[in-house]
Formats: sequence, C-alpha cells, structure tokens
Amino acid sequence: MAIPNKGRISGPVMDLMEKSGLHLLDEGDRRLISRTPDPNIEVLFARPVDIPEYVANGAADLGITGKDMVEERGADVRELLDLEFGKARLVLAVPENSDVESVEDLADRRIGTEFPRISRQYFKRLDLSVTIVPVGGACEATPYLGIADAIIDLTSSGDTLRSNRLRILDDVLDTSTILVCNHDSAVRKSEKIEEIVLALESVLVARGQCYLMMNVSRACLEDVKDVLFGLSGPTVMDVASREDLVAVHAVVGEDRVYQLINLLKRAGARDILVMSIERMIR
Repeated sequence: MAIPNKGRISGPVMDLMEKSGLHLLDEGDRRLISRTPDPNIEVLFARPVDIPEYVANGAADLGITGKDMVEERGADVRELLDLEFGKARLVLAVPENSDVESVEDLADRRIGTEFPRISRQYFKRLDLSVTIVPVGGACEATPYLGIADAIIDLTSSGDTLRSNRLRILDDVLDTSTILVCNHDSAVRKSEKIEEIVLALESVLVARGQCYLMMNVSRACLEDVKDVLFGLSGPTVMDVASREDLVAVHAVVGEDRVYQLINLLKRAGARDILVMSIERMIR
C-alpha cells in the first residue's frame, strides 16, 4: 500500500492509518517501507505524484493520493474510496491587473502549471490554443516573472492566490484524497482489499460523531427520547437492580452535543457520559 511520504495530505493519511488499526511498526524519517500489525500489509512511502503509477503498474496494490495526481498521471487505476480530506480546487487564474477577462482571451498565450496534462486536456475541451509552460513550483510567481500570462494551480481557500494578487477565471478540477487500487489486485486480492477499505471507511464514518450514555428514570424516558435522536434512534436498556431506571445510549453529531447536554439534563437524564468514537461500522 503506497502512501505519501510528505506534502499536505501526508499528516491526515498517517492519522487515518493509525485510527484504522494499520499503524506503522517501523520508525524513522527515512523509512521507505514499513510493516503494519497485519503481516500481509506493508506500507510504501512515495511521492504523491508517483503513487498512481505505482498502483497502475502493480508495484503497489493500493495507494492513497490526490485525485489530481491520478488525473495528471493518467493512471489506469480503480477508485475505491473518497477519504474526504485534502479537498482543493485546480483553478485557472491571472494577475489582478491582467487585461484577460475570460478564458477565451487566453488564446495563444502562455499558461504556467505543475499540471501540464490536466491543463492540455482542459484547453483541448475548450478548443483553445495555448502554450503550456510546465513549472516545478512557485507557480504563482510565473506571471510576474514574465514566464506565463496565467496559471493553473491548486487552491483550498483562495488566500494564497489573493496574497499574490491573482484572480480566478475558472475552475478546472475538484480534487480530494482518494484510495485507489490496481485492477488486477482488485480481483486477486479482493478479500484483503475489502478488509482494508472497511477499516478506513469505519474511521471516516465515525468522524464528527459522539457516543452518549446516560441513566434515565422510566417516568422521564419519553421526554428524553423527544430530544435525543441517534443514527437509528436511542437504545434503551434495563439497569440491573434498578427497576425505576433505564440506560439510554445514542450516537449523535459532535456539533449537537453542547445543546443536547442541557436539554437532556432538563428532560431528566443523569450520569451523562460523552465518548469520542474512533471507528464505526455501518
């Protein structure tokens, strides 16, 4: 399984691996391959841009990288799961003082980008002739260095573009972090791959959820149920040796907990516990 060795999605990927139970057993910043608790799964550290090709040619069965990297490499891989982080937009932008007002105004001009393949496809769809200028970094500077008239680059919030006095003309591609699979591996190793997908997906499902536990007198149960809504409704269980009490459990969104605690207390709940959830299987 190939994962990023650095970059903006490396930290979130490592956190996902840890929470899913696939934490790394081999330490060290210069590690290239690490074992996991599963003897059948090894992790290969690679540049995000190289991961699609590693998966496509079978050097890795699975890979985690950005959708933009897969598109840029044109890799023939199967997308298994959107990991829902590292979201960004690949946009076309020009300097604020540029005379370019529309995409069509860029005909026969130069476009600086780290994504030449995606850029060529974009302008081909528009039937617009431009010169693509591949750059290795600091793409925002190319218009001011006279290298390009516009750029195609990634942005999350748009702050970097604004700070470099660039304005967006058009969205080229929406991207996020995805799990991809080699086509042949998807058949030959389907059972193990399904196991990995379930482990990662369980972490994603649990994000933003809390587990509430409380004791409630039977007389107040309906009032508590009126304010408490779990994923499938609250679970109600008898409390040993206390016929007048029941235990109520529910999964709720973290954003609701602050208000719910007060409402539940007023409705008659007591001994309320709030617990984080690391994994949840649907």
